[in-house]
Amino acid sequence: MATAVDIMRGGFSSGQARAVGGQVQSAVSAAGTTIATATRLTASINVVTTAAASSGVALPTQVQIGDSVEILNLGANAVTVYPDTSSNQINALSAAAGFLLATNTAVVLRKFTSTRWAGFLSA
Repeated sequence: MATAVDIMRGGFSSGQARAVGGQVQSAVSAAGTTIATATRLTASINVVTTAAASSGVALPTQVQIGDSVEILNLGANAVTVYPDTSSNQINALSAAAGFLLATNTAVVLRKFTSTRWAGFLSA
């Protein structure tokens, strides 16, 4: 993927270049223990910096098929990552079920259909 600098060299403004590359939320606090109470992510690139035990985040609801969301967990505990709605699923999990994202681990999730996300986990 091109960096913002590469995109600006093509004639785009810095704002347009950042929009193409995605918005970063650099200080997310995970909360809640269900899809309904988890912290709702709002950016395409998210860094969890505060993660209490048993807390979670939910994917953004305003995404299109083909969009990706990145999450890096730098919090003190693993966080549960939930899909965007209770009728959607991540990989082979049940609808509305989340998975644990360990500390110092990242995941890229891509929305492939209107109800299905695929997660690609870092080592």
